[in-house]
Formats: sequence, structure tokens, C-alpha cells
Amino acid sequence: MFDKAYRQRLEADLAQWEAEGVIAPAASASIRNALPPLSPGINIAVIVAIVGGLLIAAAFLAFVAAHWTEIARLLRFAILLAGMIVAGGLGAWFAATGRSVLADLCASIGAIVFGAGIALVGQMYHLGDDFAGGMLLWSIGAFATALLTGSRGALAVGLVAACFWTCMRVYDAPDVLHLPFLAVWLIAAAVAFAWNSRVAAHLVASAMLPWWIATSIRFDLDGMQPSFLLADGAALLFGAGLAIAAAPSPRAQRLGSVLSIYGAFSLAAVASLEVMTIDDIIRFRTDTVPAQPHWAILCGVAGVVLALASAGVTRRAGEILAACAIGLVLVAAPIWPVSAAGEPWFAYAALLCAMLCLVVSGVLDDVSPRIVAGWLGIAGVIAGITWAVKGSLLRRSAFLAVAGVIAVVFATALNRMLPRAGR
Repeated sequence: MFDKAYRQRLEADLAQWEAEGVIAPAASASIRNALPPLSPGINIAVIVAIVGGLLIAAAFLAFVAAHWTEIARLLRFAILLAGMIVAGGLGAWFAATGRSVLADLCASIGAIVFGAGIALVGQMYHLGDDFAGGMLLWSIGAFATALLTGSRGALAVGLVAACFWTCMRVYDAPDVLHLPFLAVWLIAAAVAFAWNSRVAAHLVASAMLPWWIATSIRFDLDGMQPSFLLADGAALLFGAGLAIAAAPSPRAQRLGSVLSIYGAFSLAAVASLEVMTIDDIIRFRTDTVPAQPHWAILCGVAGVVLALASAGVTRRAGEILAACAIGLVLVAAPIWPVSAAGEPWFAYAALLCAMLCLVVSGVLDDVSPRIVAGWLGIAGVIAGITWAVKGSLLRRSAFLAVAGVIAVVFATALNRMLPRAGR
């Protein structure tokens, strides 16, 4: 959670506990003194300064672009170099004066200007048309800026450039699995771990999604099912996030919790996507081509194993149900070809149970994003069963009614089994 919101909640709890006599005033004061000072937030002046800086930068770029053909090549290169130097100099000055947000912005602008310089120098001197290689070079420069300055914005620029690089490589060579991106992603993950930054963790988690999506679409050219490959990726991201968060290190817990959140939402999205693409699976996928490659299946299995390992370390029942949710989504993949002659009721049931397990898992572990992801997955699966599949609407309504009755019976039995305090 954000530090400011946590401090506000903690202050309210301390005041309440002190008023109720749960803790002594001296203990409350000790807790407050033990907390580190809050980092300065973004006030109105900083926001206006950011907007002003962006407007000046845009005006400068527009002026240079308007007179680009009239400027000599050497002067063009000098302008680009000066832009990076000025951005770096201003960033250093802002950092020295304690204006970390503006310093981060300057480092980000410098990384963007570096990428523009790569493109414009290549255009001026008619270098090779390897746009993917240019994106890789841009990513390396942005990562270097992030490592030297600690800029989250420069890290974002580097990850965006890396995502474009891997998507271009996948498009240029659809027969080859683009593994070098994983090395770049692991470096970014190590940076996020070292920084202990939640913002960096979000950037790293979101950067994994384009690679999986591009890879899944690439394998669709071979007759494989993209949603099943996406399910394997979501399983690995979810399970790996839970396993990393189970480590005793606070840095690992912060990074792992963010990765598990993205994995939970990805799992819910994939469950809905599997139902909504059922017609494509039955009509167009041939029996001679496997629905997913072996390496993807191993990734999905690894996600289940990692989730179970995390549950063994933390002793949390919710993580066991999270592993069940992952496994049920993966099990739905081999069920569909068996039911190709009709509607795959067992696959529908597996996906509904998976999303229900995801919701209960979030409730037991008190993880709100996991609860939200589960509810969204339930809504998506029900919508897919109801509207996205051709067939008898009467049979589908009967299936949903039976599933609802079973859920109510299960809830009644669970309510009687649980102690009264835990209901």
C-alpha cells in the first residue's frame, strides 16, 4: 500500500487503541518515533512545474522538427547531445535540492531524447533498417540511465523500448522463440528488487505481458490456441509471485506481491478468454497440432508447483486455493478437445470453480486485488458461457442454474463448518 495511506490508517488505529486502553501512550509514541519520515509528495507547484517543463520540451522539439531539413547534420547531432546534457544537468540540480520527482522527470526526458537521437541519426546517415536493433540500443541506454540515477521513469522508457524490441523480433522471426527478452526482463526485475520500489515492481510486472501476448499470437500461426499459452504465462506469473512473496526479505515480499496481483488478474482474463474463443477451438484448430507447446505446459505446471511451495512456507490456506485456481484453469485446456463434439460443460465447470477458488483465496489471505480479480473472472466466464458460445441457450441456462444450486449448497455447508467467529 502507499506509505501515506498506511500512515493515516496507522495513526487512526493508534489513537483508537490508546483511547480504549489497549496500548499505553508511551508505546504509541515509540511506534510513531520508530517510523521513518514520509517522502515529500507531489504538490500543486510540482505538478505545474512538470506541465511547464513538458510544454517547453514539446515546443523545443516542434521548433527543431519544423527546421530539421534546414539544419546541418553536425548541428542536428549537437542539438540532440545538448538536449541530453541539459536534461541530465537539470536532473542533477533537482536531485541535489531534494526535488526527486522533477529529477526523475529530467532523467526520463533524457532517456527519451536518447531514443529520438538513435532514430534521427540513423535517418540522417542512412544506417541499416534494423528497427528492432535500434529499440534494443534505446532500451540499453534507458536502463543505464535508470541504474545511474534511480529514475523510475527511465526504467519505464527502457521497458517500453524492450517490449517494442521483442515484438518486432517475434514479427520478423515467427519461427524462433525470442528468449533474449527474458534476460532483459530479469535485469529489470533485479533492479526493482534492489530499489525496493513498488512503482518499479508494477513496471516490471506489466512488461512481461507483451512478450507472452506476442508469443501466443505467433504460435497461433501454427494452429495452436493463444488463450492456452496465455493461461500458462498467467499461471507462471501468479505462482512465481506467490513464491517470491513468501521469502522473508521485505524487498522480495513487495516485488512478489505485485507480480502475484498481475498474475491473478491475468488468470481471470485468460479464463474469460478461453470461454469466449471456444468456437475457434472447435471449428478451426486441427487435431494434428497440439493446443500448446511442451515448454508452455511446463511453465504452467511450474506455476502450480511454485504456488504450492509458497503455501507450504507461509501456511496460508488461501495460497492453496490459489494453486487450485491455477490448476483448474490449466486443466480446462485438455478438456476442450475431448468435448469437441458438443459443449464442454466440464471445462466450464473447471473455470467457474477456478474463479471461485480465486475469490475465496483472496478472502482467506485478505488480499483485495485477488478478490477483485476472482469476481471479474466469474463475471467474464458467466458472460462467455451465456453469450459467446453457439448452441442451445436452454442447456446453458440449465448448466448455470445447476452451478448456482451447487454453489449455494456448498456455501451452506461451509457456513456450518466454519466457527462462528470466522464467518
